[in-house]
Amino acid sequence: MSKFDIRFMRKIKKIAVMTSGGDAPGMNAAIRSVVRTCAYYRTDCMGIYRGYQGLIEGDLIPLTARSVNNIIHKGGTILKSARSKDFRTKEGRQKAYESLKKNNVDALVVIGGDGSFTGGVIFNKEFNFPIIGIPGTIDNDISGTSHTLGYDTALNTAVEAIDKIRDTASSHNRLFFVEVMGRDAGFIALNAGVGAGAEEILIPEEDLGLERMLESLKKSRRSGKSSSIVVVSEGDKTGKNVFELADYVEENLPEYEVRVSVLGHMQRGGSPSCFDRVLASRLGVSAVELLLDGKTNLMVGLKDNKVVATDLEKAIKGQHNIDTELLRVSDIMTT
Repeated sequence: MSKFDIRFMRKIKKIAVMTSGGDAPGMNAAIRSVVRTCAYYRTDCMGIYRGYQGLIEGDLIPLTARSVNNIIHKGGTILKSARSKDFRTKEGRQKAYESLKKNNVDALVVIGGDGSFTGGVIFNKEFNFPIIGIPGTIDNDISGTSHTLGYDTALNTAVEAIDKIRDTASSHNRLFFVEVMGRDAGFIALNAGVGAGAEEILIPEEDLGLERMLESLKKSRRSGKSSSIVVVSEGDKTGKNVFELADYVEENLPEYEVRVSVLGHMQRGGSPSCFDRVLASRLGVSAVELLLDGKTNLMVGLKDNKVVATDLEKAIKGQHNIDTELLRVSDIMTT
């Protein structure tokens, strides 16, 4: 008996897919992959609108292979996303479970970050309902995978924006503080900063300190640099916020004309990179196949360019550490 036949005989006959938390480029590609893998294995598929809140309210629709035509290149998520206070209650989760059973759904694929996965773990424990997670967050702060969906695209968006800001900085001999997303993790700031040739990179994991930052900028000035770029993760602890940092530098280094640029939510948007599209396709296939093989409470991710499964609770609680080697490279490059 082939592996295809074994999976076809499993009790999982219908799988639902949802996107939850913040949107990320590549989510649509992941939805497409889940739906088409279901079609390949002759398994019905449903889409849940607006994450857990839509599940509670019964906002589900059937999806077929043709339903997901021409979405692989689109940013955002066709299934929408929403925060759900109701799902944090036992009553809300009970309604969500009843909604799944009413629609004869046997398993769930959750595309999202640690908050979405935490909800999934609780739901699985309460109702023994099969769940597989696909990591979708531009912050790349999920353990068990080297890349989350949207991270590569956000990096490229940030680098492109910084390149354009540098043109203005050079033309006017200005110092620019460029804030990128990353409230608790500095992956975007560190990688985009190195990729764009920033003079300084400020991240939550490393407290540079105001005096060290000033000394570094003085050194850059003495070496002949008339303009500089400092990339700041939004969660950096060097100052209260990027605007306070800019004011502090202007007060202490009056020779610099300082400007601030906050990239904000533009990092979440746009067409996903080829890397994110391929990653989403691989993770979607693996998620469905794990469910059909009777597996649950796992997250699919990428390690050493291979798709691996990690316990969902470990993915939430584990630490995805910043690359210390890249920090060393960053220090050398700012010489």
